[in-house]
Amino acid sequence: MCELKTSCRLHLLSRPDGSVLFSEGETTVMAGIYGPVESKGSKALVEKSCVEAHFRPKSGLPGVKDRLHESVIRNVCEAAIAVSLYPRTSVVVVIQEMQNNGQLISCALNAACLAALDSGIDMKSMFGAVTCFLKRDETLVFIPPSSEDEIKAWFMFVFDSVEKDILASHTEGSFTVEQYRGALGISREESAKIFQFFKDSLQIK
Repeated sequence: MCELKTSCRLHLLSRPDGSVLFSEGETTVMAGIYGPVESKGSKALVEKSCVEAHFRPKSGLPGVKDRLHESVIRNVCEAAIAVSLYPRTSVVVVIQEMQNNGQLISCALNAACLAALDSGIDMKSMFGAVTCFLKRDETLVFIPPSSEDEIKAWFMFVFDSVEKDILASHTEGSFTVEQYRGALGISREESAKIFQFFKDSLQIK
C-alpha cells in the first residue's frame, strides 16, 4: 500500500498559542489554538474548560458539512485535552481549509493535535486521525483515488496515542462488516506512523 506523505510547519502564526500548517498528500489546512483564556458569560464551566471549534472553508460561508467538522473537532479535542485542569476557561480551535483532496476531516484533526501540542496545553493523550478509501475493486488505500467514481466508500477513524482506542469515526458509502473491520485494522496501524510524525516534528523523545 502506498504511503501518504505528511509535512508540517509550526509557529507560523503569532497570535495563537499554538499553530501549524499541516499537509496530508494534497490536502492542507492551517490550525491555531487559543487558550486557555478566561471564559465570559454563559460559556464559563465550573468544572472544566469550554472547548470551541471553528472551521473555515476555503471559500464561501460555512455550510452543514463544516458544522459537522466543527462538532467532530470539538468533541475529539475535548476528550484529549485535560479540560478539568482549566475550569472557567475557554480553549478555541480554529481550522482554515487550504486545499482538500479527499481527507479533509482527518487532516484537520491531525493539525488540531499538532497545534495543541505546539501550544503546550496539558493533554491526556495525543490523537491521530486516518482516512481510508475503499475502491470499486474492493481494495483499501490511504491515498485518495484520482476520480471520485473510483471510491465505493471511505472511513475516518480517530485514535488516542495511549491505548489506540477509537475516539471518533465517520463513514460514507456502501461496505460490508468485514471491509469495515479491515479498514479499522490498517487505519489503527497507520495511526502509529502519525504519532511518530508528531513526535519527530516536535522532537519528543
